Amino acid sequence: MHEMSVALSVVDQVERAAHSRGVAGVGAVHLDVGELAGVVPDSLAFCFELACAGTVLEGAALTTRPVPGRASCAPCGRAWDTGMPPDMVCAGCGSGATDLLAGRELRITEVHWADPADPPAPTPANPRKES
Repeated sequence: MHEMSVALSVVDQVERAAHSRGVAGVGAVHLDVGELAGVVPDSLAFCFELACAGTVLEGAALTTRPVPGRASCAPCGRAWDTGMPPDMVCAGCGSGATDLLAGRELRITEVHWADPADPPAPTPANPRKES
């Protein structure tokens, strides 16, 4: 199951960040999930809960924000939502010379640390794009 490997990777990254900050727990993790990333959010949520067991993320909430697929036409500059399955042919000029602008994201955008002694503010994640 692809979603389990994604969940394990997210848990590993957040757990390493928590340990480096000396944080005892994690309250929530927010992810951007691109429409074209091949990830089923419900399956990811199920796998995330399993992957968190026995870690500092145990009991943490997972929130996913869908990111629609977007493409642009190199010759005419038109941009459009690709949909799923993705439509990569420009409706304006019929060109197939297109660039994918968005939709493949799988990014941790925010982590809420759950430290009962001092509840810190959410930490924005490193804006790194993963495919």
